Amino acid sequence: MSEDTKVHAELRESFGKGFARRLRAAGKIPAVIYGHGTEPVHVALPGHQVSLIIRRANALIELDIEGKSQLVLVKDVQRDPVQQIIEHIDLLVVKKGEKVAIDIPIIVTGESAAGTIVNLDATTLSIEAEATHIPQNIEVSVEGLEEGAHITAADVKLPKGSSLLSDPEVLVIAVSVPAAPSEGDEDSADAGDATEESAAE
Repeated sequence: MSEDTKVHAELRESFGKGFARRLRAAGKIPAVIYGHGTEPVHVALPGHQVSLIIRRANALIELDIEGKSQLVLVKDVQRDPVQQIIEHIDLLVVKKGEKVAIDIPIIVTGESAAGTIVNLDATTLSIEAEATHIPQNIEVSVEGLEEGAHITAADVKLPKGSSLLSDPEVLVIAVSVPAAPSEGDEDSADAGDATEESAAE
C-alpha cells in the first residue's frame, strides 16, 4: 500500500442528513464499512484526500481507525446529481490475499482498419481478482481489425491472477463500416435546402 492510500478515519455516532451536511461542510465525507460478517461501522473520512483516491476505479484504502488498521475496497460512491458533491461512500472490508468481485473499465487501444469504426458494446467486465492486486483497467487492442471483426469477453486477455465473471459470450467490441447515407436521406437534405432558400427569399 502506498502512503497516499493510508487514511485516518474518525468513528461517528451521529447520523441523519443534517449531521451529514455538517460533516461535508467541515470537509469530511460520511462513510460506512461493512463485510466479513461484521456490524457496519460508520466513519468520517478526510474529504480532499479521499476524493483524489477514488478517482481510480475500485480504489483500495488502508484505514487507520483509532490506531487499528483496516483494509477496505471502495464499493459505491454516492454523489449529488446536480453539484456532484460526494455525499456518502460504502467501503467493503477485505483481507490481503482474498479475492473480490469487481467491475473493471475497458480501454480500447490501437487503430482498426482504414474506413472502419470501433463500437464499444461493453464498457466494463466483471472479474474476480486479489483485493491487493486489482487492475485499474483492461486494455483491448483493435489494431488492424477489419469490418465484421468482434471481440467477446472470452477473447479478452485478463491480468494475471484474475478470472472472468461476465458471460464469456458478451460482445465487447464490434468493428464496422459507417453506413452510407441512403438516397432518401439525400432527397430529404435537398428538400430541406430548398425550403431554407425559399424562406430566405
